[in-house]
Amino acid sequence: MGRSYFVDETVEKYLGGLLADPGSCVTGFLAGQSSPQRDFVVLAVQTPQRESEGQLKSSRGSGPLDDIDVEWVTEHARQVSRMLPGGLCILGLFLVTPPELSKDAQNTLKRLIFAMDKCISKGRLWELTEEDVTDRVTLHICSKTKKTVCKTLDVKDPKSSAKPADWKYQTCVSSSWPMLTCSVEVDLQIPLTGSSSDNTDKCMKDCLTRWAKQIEAGNCLISGRQALDDSELISAQKKNLKTTHRQTFPARILVSDEQPELDERSSALVQLCSGSVRVRGVVHCRAYIHNNKPKARHAVQAIKRDIINTVSSRVEMFLEDLLISEGSRKGLCTGQQALPRRVFAPMPFSGLSVCDYMFPDESTADVADRLKEMLDWETPEEDIDISLESNQLFSPELEMTDSHSDDSRKHVISEVQVENPHIHKAPQYYAGVAVAATIALLATATSLLYFSE
Repeated sequence: MGRSYFVDETVEKYLGGLLADPGSCVTGFLAGQSSPQRDFVVLAVQTPQRESEGQLKSSRGSGPLDDIDVEWVTEHARQVSRMLPGGLCILGLFLVTPPELSKDAQNTLKRLIFAMDKCISKGRLWELTEEDVTDRVTLHICSKTKKTVCKTLDVKDPKSSAKPADWKYQTCVSSSWPMLTCSVEVDLQIPLTGSSSDNTDKCMKDCLTRWAKQIEAGNCLISGRQALDDSELISAQKKNLKTTHRQTFPARILVSDEQPELDERSSALVQLCSGSVRVRGVVHCRAYIHNNKPKARHAVQAIKRDIINTVSSRVEMFLEDLLISEGSRKGLCTGQQALPRRVFAPMPFSGLSVCDYMFPDESTADVADRLKEMLDWETPEEDIDISLESNQLFSPELEMTDSHSDDSRKHVISEVQVENPHIHKAPQYYAGVAVAATIALLATATSLLYFSE
């Protein structure tokens, strides 16, 4: 039996309003939450038009299905995946075609779904678990008859064949989903081995990957209590109240100072560096969990992944800006550069929120325009919440030091150059090396005295 998708009625209305002109098609993605038992679809967004060579090029190509701009479709999904809080992800794609193009629709969807998953997962820092669902949904809609064909593909198996799936519309699918909130202080010192964007990219990703593993291994408190894996997120007493409003649970991540994955026999690694990047600030995170008997471990996983995703996304934005500006200047600039702060906006009719990243020189009007372009809905400026990371003193920022002089270059221990002990405490390599060296010298001296006598 195939998977079941419970789809919010707002998605049904949105998809019903999409029309494909004769000889053309409409593409877009489906977002929501996966669980081992069932999936929930709460958002559908068509691919926006692409401006190319002075003309608007769209996924609604006037040619055959092979002419769909795969790169543009997948890039749109990647950027929107940054805007989804914890618990929500891109579940799949939809394709609206007239009857004459329906024959090859499934082959086109398969080509798009694998390209999209590869694009989104490329920069992911957290590891998949055995419970993670790797099936992605494809939905084909005939623009004339409104007939839908729902199938799934396992993106981890390139040779997988499409399997039928159930597509069921419901009202208020996510209106009472519990929400977790968490604020996390980040302070990472990242040594750089070169001034080019490629070296910067590698150094920052390596450091962020180590930090992400610490977040994944950390203990989580929900409402001040340790979250047990198989315990239910909502107590039986609260379930009996049958409240329709959304419950909010404060979470806290406790990161261990120990690094058990490091080999105890490791020696100090000294590396010549041309500069460093410091990522620091307090980030606000949130996650949503479906209300179908949610387990504590699922809630913990969702909030941890949101922490990792929001920090990673902002660093990616910095690296993208660095790549664009590399041609106009040499090396890294020095001083402090504020990373974009996270802001939240409500999704229409669902009660859930999406996020965006507002740069210091941007306003809420810029955010509203971006939401319209990326998500295809109007958001009043007053509905955009910019208060959660409003204090610039605590906004994430990059402090870069760089020198082109060989005399001023520093030697740092690449594995341990992090100042905040609560985020990434360094093993005491210096002490171990010093003690070992002292013992060796004493042994040598004792041997010389013994033989001289």
